Amino acid sequence: MKRIVVKSLIKSSIAQVWECWTNPEHVMNWNFASPDWCCPEATNNLQEGSEFHYTMAAKDQSMSFDFWGTYQEILKHQNIEIILGDGRKMTVTFESTNDGVIVTELFEPESQNPIEMQQAGWQMILDNFTKYVAGLSV
Repeated sequence: MKRIVVKSLIKSSIAQVWECWTNPEHVMNWNFASPDWCCPEATNNLQEGSEFHYTMAAKDQSMSFDFWGTYQEILKHQNIEIILGDGRKMTVTFESTNDGVIVTELFEPESQNPIEMQQAGWQMILDNFTKYVAGLSV
């Protein structure tokens, strides 16, 4: 099965990147693909066997959904393994480098949309994350 891979270099500390990735107060500021969407609610119980729930919503209130998953494995500042609500696997890795932190996301694709569209959407969300963390580091 083909997997979707997106990645970004964030010029910040591993502690800051991890905090922004896992703290719901931060997640609500970056977890959307375009300016006409938002993340008005987020909960996260960062423990193996527990869940996160992020409301993804159109700002015009025409559509919303719960993006959620169950944590399978958590290695702080390194790796998160998740089973998404629809059964797909997702892995997020955090790699400290001299230039910052490389965040890589690996997803099993869903079957409703073309893989290229899914890849572009996930990359836009990750790019939002990168911009958000960069804004905090100024």
